[in-house]
Amino acid sequence: MAEAAIAETPNGKANGDTVHDLQSLLFAEDRDFLVRNNGEQVKIADLVGKIVGIYFSASWCGPCRRFTPTFVEAYNELYAKGDFEAVFASSDKDEESFKEYFAKMPWLAIPFSDSTTRRRLNDLFKVNGIPHLVILDGNGKVLSNGGVLLIKEYGVEAYPFSPEKLNEIKEEEEAARRNQSLSTLLVTQSRDFLISNDGNKVLVSEIQGKMVALYFCFRSSEFTSKLVEMYQKLKDEKEKFEVVLISLDNDEQSYNEILKSIPFLAVPFKDKICEKLAHYFELRRIPTLVIIGSDGKTVNSNAAELVEDHGIQAYPFTPEKLEELAEIERKRLESLTLESLLVSGERDFVIGKDGKKVPVSELFGKHILLYFSAHWCPPCRAFLPKLTEVYQEIKAKDPAFELIFISSDRDQNSFDDYFSSMPWLALPFGDERKKFLSRTFKIKGIPSLVAIGPTGKMITTEARDLVAVHGSDAYPFTEEHLKALEAKIEEMAKGWPEKVKHGLHTEHELKLQRRRVYNCDGCGVEGHSWSYYCKDCDFDLHPKCALEEEKKEDDEKGEKKEGDGHEGAAKEGWVCDGDVCQKA
Repeated sequence: MAEAAIAETPNGKANGDTVHDLQSLLFAEDRDFLVRNNGEQVKIADLVGKIVGIYFSASWCGPCRRFTPTFVEAYNELYAKGDFEAVFASSDKDEESFKEYFAKMPWLAIPFSDSTTRRRLNDLFKVNGIPHLVILDGNGKVLSNGGVLLIKEYGVEAYPFSPEKLNEIKEEEEAARRNQSLSTLLVTQSRDFLISNDGNKVLVSEIQGKMVALYFCFRSSEFTSKLVEMYQKLKDEKEKFEVVLISLDNDEQSYNEILKSIPFLAVPFKDKICEKLAHYFELRRIPTLVIIGSDGKTVNSNAAELVEDHGIQAYPFTPEKLEELAEIERKRLESLTLESLLVSGERDFVIGKDGKKVPVSELFGKHILLYFSAHWCPPCRAFLPKLTEVYQEIKAKDPAFELIFISSDRDQNSFDDYFSSMPWLALPFGDERKKFLSRTFKIKGIPSLVAIGPTGKMITTEARDLVAVHGSDAYPFTEEHLKALEAKIEEMAKGWPEKVKHGLHTEHELKLQRRRVYNCDGCGVEGHSWSYYCKDCDFDLHPKCALEEEKKEDDEKGEKKEGDGHEGAAKEGWVCDGDVCQKA
């Protein structure tokens, strides 16, 4: 997830070209100072003329706790330049938590007691997610709303965070891509070597001319074992192939443990090039396995899934090999049956309420949804009421339909509690078939919904999105049915104006666009299919809110009607997901 919704680019600006007076920005009636974690007071006037980063963060936020040490390291270098300072604007709930978290920060803070100033800054800079870092230049002009992203990807090299500097960095990156080689990727000004699992230094030049896999990971995993197995087989076959571990782990003990368990080379612990390479290859998930050819050019941007599914058969990761494997995969999916999916040895049943066993044979010939979910997952719990409603509607019009819960819960009690709120069937908790199904349908996240036809053939792995957008109308999820559904949606918009002006968004005209799922900025409820949308401002209005006559009709009735995708307003609070804790 991106750092915050308001920053489309790393140098995205808040409040246009507004110049903020730093003293007015940070000043309070009874306070003209900021504090350090030792209690020292620093006059706000001392920051005037400096580049200032306002850091919105909280101790309860996991992404914040992960980012803060990275920021501390960069801050120490930036502070030494003499014209940089940072100010912590806390979102902590109590002073004790604030103090404990602030103790780890070398920069200044707005006192915890001054909640008014902290709230005002949150509103001014439209902080919808944390960690969030706003960077102001010496004149008080916003240089970037995406400071977290800049620090993560460029560190002190982004200094002084000006548009000119960021453009220079981008030009350097483009030149590096054009002239990419193993040396440009792995050699730095201070290091021309990698390390082996016994601690010896190995020159990068020694592996040039080979195919090299760059393995990005946090810590050892099942995938590491598969990669080691493939690596050793290729070595036995005398293939010119190497793997280089690029650990993104901040814990040295974890790094050392994985280094001892692998037979290949590694970039040293916390080498600055690790984060740079993660940015360079635009990492989206972990693990990632980037394949570099013998000429130093990228062959495959992420072969991890290929290795997971096919092992050594994926080598040498060329487009021709990928097409060959894709054809094998297509044939495998076409040959699936419900029995091959759900029967494993003596496990030929699923369970209903009270643990009652339901033979898989009773499901033959039915449309099936496989629901991958877990009680600990907030998006899963949020999706459950909608799915329950859809399940009951489909069941009412077609008894030859069933849904099976595939749990990722961590203990039996959580499974029991969650399953008790569901009206459908399930695999037993901890069932070995779950792993097979996750691998078969390449489940990378939850909630996920896979639609299976009456013969056992997979229809789609995107049923969750289809349910969110179309509800029970998406059933039976076939391509033919969805095309007919799309035709109805296109018909729905006939007669609507292509563009409208609206009082809630006077900056630009709103254009009628297809949008899968969005939150209406007018009424605050979820919409789908059609929106009057401003791309520049990421602003959506549901057609019923955008078209004045229908809006007046809604106002006269004094209620918001569900229609064309309203699903209920988002709840207040925070949701942590990946790299950011975001306001729901």
